[in-house]
Amino acid sequence: MKSKISKSKEKKKDMKEKGVDAKKLIGIDQPFDYEEVASITAPEYVRNLHRDGVAVLPYEKLRKNVPGFHLFEDRCIWMKAGIINFRLCDGDNDCYNCPFDQAMRSAMEEKAPPKGNERQTDWVNQLKERYQIVATPCIHFKSGRIESPKECSNNYECFHCRVHQMLYTKKQAEAVERPKYTNVSGYRVADDYYYHIGHSWVHLEHDGWSRIGIDDFISKISGPLDTITLPPVGAFLKQGEIGWVLTRNGNKASMQSPVSGTVFAVNDRIKKEPEIAHNDPYGEGWLCLLDPANLRFNLKGLYFGKESFQWIDKENQSLLKILGSKYERLAATGGGLIDDIFGEIPEISWDRLVRTFFRTAEKG
Repeated sequence: MKSKISKSKEKKKDMKEKGVDAKKLIGIDQPFDYEEVASITAPEYVRNLHRDGVAVLPYEKLRKNVPGFHLFEDRCIWMKAGIINFRLCDGDNDCYNCPFDQAMRSAMEEKAPPKGNERQTDWVNQLKERYQIVATPCIHFKSGRIESPKECSNNYECFHCRVHQMLYTKKQAEAVERPKYTNVSGYRVADDYYYHIGHSWVHLEHDGWSRIGIDDFISKISGPLDTITLPPVGAFLKQGEIGWVLTRNGNKASMQSPVSGTVFAVNDRIKKEPEIAHNDPYGEGWLCLLDPANLRFNLKGLYFGKESFQWIDKENQSLLKILGSKYERLAATGGGLIDDIFGEIPEISWDRLVRTFFRTAEKG
């Protein structure tokens, strides 16, 4: 090592005597093996350098104007440290994902450094060992919306927080827009809503959430409900699997979720006043807000627009057959639709209605 340093000093002295300005030329004047670094940097980084340490072009002309975002000081950190004579950073100073940085570390250390995700994880672990969070103020407390809690106890995973859920649900409930309806066989079908074959609906909100609920067809079959058991906030619902349960006079009916996603908020008002889902199923009677997953794929399996109109009409024909010829004739003469079919026609089997239209059943 000492012999290389002394040779470097002699080289500088010799260059000065020859009139070569070391400030304008790039020279290899550090104690390391030239062949080893040349093999690491690849030819494009050494093609303008001679083995005697004199560059063909001055540094100013070798600088590259890299397009896109980059720091004004674009020299590689190994060049700044004086380990190599010349290299420009081409990775926006992201050393942890830089192949050149990994190669240089491998050349200078006996143990090769970790790669890819291992390097990032190692970095995170080092930070966790050295530093800690001393304050986690609630975002709603800091904004002045609430007086407590002052501290967040959920690591800012707000969808687990009851306070955040309450505030967000209130905001969303107030922000529900009244949809336009199309009357199909006596049932309201909300425009621009998607419908699942199990008679749940989904509406795509402007902020990316998916609002879900039950349609008018099911609300008229089941009538005013006694309870609606909603999923907890943070639960993951999968399209076509059970999402919530309706109860009427001790009879239960499980319903399928129209799309997949994580429950971000639920309509707390529904828990206290479940009859709202019957009176206003597309408005204040909504059930949950989801952070959707695979939404584009899920929507392909739902009814929308004219398809939903045709489907509701077929469902109504199936219902009339179950009700019998008396009600079929009534419908043919323009008779009004019953608003509470199960309540008004007690001879109709609840289980049959659930199997036929909800397309679910309790496991025996």
